[in-house]
Amino acid sequence: MSSNIFISYDLHQPVRNYERVIHAIKTCGTWAHVQKSLWYVSGSLTMEQVFLRLSTAIDIDDSLIVIDASTNDAKWTGVNPEVARLIQGTWQQSSQVRRFG
Repeated sequence: MSSNIFISYDLHQPVRNYERVIHAIKTCGTWAHVQKSLWYVSGSLTMEQVFLRLSTAIDIDDSLIVIDASTNDAKWTGVNPEVARLIQGTWQQSSQVRRFG
């Protein structure tokens, strides 16, 4: 089964390595560049596998969120804690959300 994954990121370092992040995204499956920092990927990788692959391409103070629209799962790093709490508290669940943050 193919996944339906959305990826969004913000790179914060003065020297932002967009090429490294974009290359990592393009290795995750069939992709579409939806907006400046929003991508869609479909393939055999799970959301967790995509997150791990991309987390090696970003710096420690960057932010990344990976959402699997197929399973209603999300994982992130570097997201404002207040925003993370809001998402966790209001996520519309068509299925049980299995992991956050």
